Amino acid sequence: MKHKNRFGAAFRTVRLARGLTQEDFAQQSGRTYISEVERGVKQPTLQKIDELATPLAVHPLTPIVLAYLNQYDAASVDELLGLLRSELREIVA
Repeated sequence: MKHKNRFGAAFRTVRLARGLTQEDFAQQSGRTYISEVERGVKQPTLQKIDELATPLAVHPLTPIVLAYLNQYDAASVDELLGLLRSELREIVA
């Protein structure tokens, strides 16, 4: 998968897991924009990711973190979250 489409693929995974269609985002952005994000044509800003997380009923970091997982399995989730926890503790200390 191309690097630039990782977020789009992760967003689509979350959207489908929540049972939502692209049309369900008409108020936030419209189906065309969502289609472009999922295909990697558009890259949303952090503000837009925050807006899109609301109908998904997830934290905005969820699709971002999912985009960085090589596989969608518990081991890679735990590994990545452990790394993030460690880095964040170091930064804010």
